[in-house]
Amino acid sequence: MFPATVDKAPPRIHHAQVIRADLTLVPDRAADPTADVAEGVPAPLRRSATPSRTSAKAQGTQAFPPLTAVPSWARTSGRAGEDPLFAAGAGLALLDAHLRGDPPAAGALRQRLALQSAAASAKILRLNAEVAPLRDLRFAVGDARGPAAKLLRLWRELAIWPPSLESGRLAAAAAALDLPAPNAGTLAESLSEQSTAGDPVSAAGKSAAVLFSAFPDAPAAEAEILALWLFDMVIAIRLRWPRPVPLIAVKILDPSSRSGGGGRARPGESAWEKHATGAIAHAAASALDLAADLFRRADTLLAVAPKLRAKPAQRIVELLLAEDCVSPAEAARHAPMTDRAARRLFDRLVALGAARELSGRPAFRLYGL
Repeated sequence: MFPATVDKAPPRIHHAQVIRADLTLVPDRAADPTADVAEGVPAPLRRSATPSRTSAKAQGTQAFPPLTAVPSWARTSGRAGEDPLFAAGAGLALLDAHLRGDPPAAGALRQRLALQSAAASAKILRLNAEVAPLRDLRFAVGDARGPAAKLLRLWRELAIWPPSLESGRLAAAAAALDLPAPNAGTLAESLSEQSTAGDPVSAAGKSAAVLFSAFPDAPAAEAEILALWLFDMVIAIRLRWPRPVPLIAVKILDPSSRSGGGGRARPGESAWEKHATGAIAHAAASALDLAADLFRRADTLLAVAPKLRAKPAQRIVELLLAEDCVSPAEAARHAPMTDRAARRLFDRLVALGAARELSGRPAFRLYGL
């Protein structure tokens, strides 16, 4: 009899072979990271340089690479003595490969992770804000912005704009958390030096600790959220992603990210780097699981898109692929079409299994992949 196959790690593999100090990457086929992005509006889907007719049918026939899941031997369990850097390297490498395939739902992935990061940040601030209420806040009318709305905007903008450690970007992020204005120029220089040292995960952890220490008299919770925001920014810079992917905040509160147990380590503490590494390992694997689900749902949406008779349907398909969720009123503004026509179109998409209703209520419904 042939021996049974066992899911285990290949022998003699160390994390240094997975996370290198400087990655040599294939040319990025994603959208130009220097392109202007309107505030609060997701980046448009990449368009071909050659003139062609854009249609839902043409988009639905485009082939996308399959998504590779993180194998069990590359997932960290949080047990004492385990090295989470290997799992972090495996997860980030697979996530990087997926994003470089230019998947159609990359925008939806980033924005859903931004929503989850805002919910986790709200817990750090001890705010009563779960995912569903935060999702509604994006559509709230009025200029009044409470702490929860500011958190959502902070993480959404992280996923919209190209990664950068410019002083203005740092000052704006600090202001969003009501932190005192730092010496942004000096801080940006220090962070630029830290972000290039060592492997991407270690560099992100050290950079987050430097930023956290720049606010010694500020509330620790707000400074910690800003440090987590920077962690994702440095990961994106080092991996040369066109836009950051909100990751670490999603799993920073997960007890399984704490090797050997104990409380949550803050940036700069002795256990911080190992805790952050475990969190990013869990976050990368979780992001890939979410990406696989969105990949399947996007495939269904693109397959049924040619069946949609409404002329503005293609724009609504693009919105669903780029956003965590879309309201009929928002779709009607972008399409353009009437609110009633937009609601009918979303009802048809739900009936075809190409979209989901996410709010669970009879009025002011929200739809997404």
